[in-house]
Amino acid sequence: MLKISKKDYEKILNHCREGLPNEACGLLAGTTQGDETTVTEVYLLTNLDASREHFSMDPKEQLAALKDARAKGAKIIGNFHSHPESPSRPSEEDKRLAFDPSILYLILSLQEAENPVLKAFEIDKEKNVKIQEIVVY
Repeated sequence: MLKISKKDYEKILNHCREGLPNEACGLLAGTTQGDETTVTEVYLLTNLDASREHFSMDPKEQLAALKDARAKGAKIIGNFHSHPESPSRPSEEDKRLAFDPSILYLILSLQEAENPVLKAFEIDKEKNVKIQEIVVY
């Protein structure tokens, strides 16, 4: 289960809406205890591709996020990106580029502007996808 505060959910939602019509992206830091992962930091990154269909995170921003998370005693627990015009599920490219099976991959669909859908996924080395429950508190 992934726990995220309403404030952090809104931060992701606003970043993704501001990124339209392109995909937006970022990193999530936090803690894991047993099967419960809690987001403690949201890092809003630049999509260097400026594309509606894919994203590339700015490496300098990624490194800064990693350093900040470590300084706060957290670790990178996942990343997120938006799907401006498609459902909240990993595309073939998303699966292909999911290199780290130890983190969660969050996708925020903005296909229906007034009904955003955030989902979290585990993607293993064989590219099998498993949905993870999200609790917004």
